[in-house]
Amino acid sequence: MKKQMLCFLFLSLFIASSYAQLRQNFYQNSCPNVESIVKSAVTKKFQQTFVTAPATLRLFFHDCFVRGCDASVILANANAEKDHHDDLSLAGDGFDTVIKAKAAVDSNPGCRNKVSCADILALATRDVVALTGGPSYKVELGRRDGRISTKKSVQHKLPHADFNLDQLNTMFASHGLSQTDMIALSGAHTLGFSHCGQFKKRIYSKAGIDRTLNRQYALQLRQMCPVNVDPRIAINMDPTTPQTFDNAYFKNLEQGKGLFSSDQVLFTDKRSRPTVNLFASNNNAFNQAFVNAMTKLGRVGVLTGNQGEIRRDCTRVN
Repeated sequence: MKKQMLCFLFLSLFIASSYAQLRQNFYQNSCPNVESIVKSAVTKKFQQTFVTAPATLRLFFHDCFVRGCDASVILANANAEKDHHDDLSLAGDGFDTVIKAKAAVDSNPGCRNKVSCADILALATRDVVALTGGPSYKVELGRRDGRISTKKSVQHKLPHADFNLDQLNTMFASHGLSQTDMIALSGAHTLGFSHCGQFKKRIYSKAGIDRTLNRQYALQLRQMCPVNVDPRIAINMDPTTPQTFDNAYFKNLEQGKGLFSSDQVLFTDKRSRPTVNLFASNNNAFNQAFVNAMTKLGRVGVLTGNQGEIRRDCTRVN
């Protein structure tokens, strides 16, 4: 027990020290208009294609969980993190959003080469959540960009569609995130889509349809994802309000309409069900928990001070 407490204390101190230099007004003197510049670029991109929202949100999550929130996922090289099979589903619109926002920031002479791609991704993520009806929140800034991006670093770092509650909790806890944080962040599945190959086993198996899946919903999924269909066909994660950031995801779980088994387990497991029920009945409670979790997520493994660099081009090191 003492050993566990010491490990937890060490993890807490490590996480606390790594983000100690982040602050909301980090660019107050160097680039005071950074937030409005990024928001304008993100809004323009969002108006061109809705995919901007779920793609940017997912990009931020994948970035933070692999090497920390250092924009390493955006780097392009012969062995890039983004080319790992767990990242291949990341939509190009997420990368494009950051690149365009970075160009907008750097077009301001006073801001050029002063704002990191990692911070721009964090700001853009907040903006797409707000643009789709979700909460707006203050973003801590001061991250530096990483110089390393490898496929190998992605291995075993991202949750899979068939994870159970213990696997989810263990992975999130390794980043200082609680079960409540994990459930709130899972609520991001209220936006975006998945490919048929990710949940095919739930609707086609020797044992039949997954018992935790709403049967009528499962039959609808079979129509959209026939047996021999291209596994890359995209299906909305939220069948009710797929373009609105709301608590419908949790209401869907109560009805057996979680697309992944890792979604549905949040309701079928009695340990997490009360939180799902709370978020399903109280959108404000979900929004508050989501903002809290996103703030903690944005602190994971950050580079600050003299660590890393401010990339001039988000896709390559200086």
